[in-house]
Amino acid sequence: MSLTELQGIADRVVDRARVQGFVVPREIRASSAEAGWPENQWKDVLALAQAFLHFRQGRYYYVSVVSTQPRQDQLHQRDIQQAVRQIIRDYKVKTTEGERRQHGRIPFVQPTKILTSDHREIQLLSRDISPTGIRLVGTRSLQGQKVRVLIPRQDESDGHWCFLVQILWSSQIGDNLVEHGGVFLELLDPHQLKLRD
Repeated sequence: MSLTELQGIADRVVDRARVQGFVVPREIRASSAEAGWPENQWKDVLALAQAFLHFRQGRYYYVSVVSTQPRQDQLHQRDIQQAVRQIIRDYKVKTTEGERRQHGRIPFVQPTKILTSDHREIQLLSRDISPTGIRLVGTRSLQGQKVRVLIPRQDESDGHWCFLVQILWSSQIGDNLVEHGGVFLELLDPHQLKLRD
């Protein structure tokens, strides 16, 4: 049988899938046998028809050429989303297993000022907070220091919350970026502090 005749069988299989919505392997084998092609070589017919067929749950569904690219895009997006979800699940498991704090952390990204014991004022960014501590990001190591952390109030009043914090650890996380973990020691009165504006 020539390639042209084989293509004719494939075209009939595609037409049948378009009319019915799908074909099953048994129908492809039957179409091959009717045209004089050995039934056990039905996958050769399928290879010529596969641009128009999508296999799912034992059936070959008809897919028009026009809709093939958007479908491929959808499949790629689905794969990306599944991978990202897996990354998030793995990350949550890992961070939960590695959690040393007594209380759970809450994401808390806020601009934050600190005052060091030598009266320097430094701008940092908070990352998360818990009832017992805070994680901060800045540009220099503060490990071992006691600092005053000023967090802007979120209520109607202007001003800051002020805490005395012991920085327990500092870790380099990038070029000129350092992450700090601190524990709350004391709630302070922010009015007693002298800040530069």
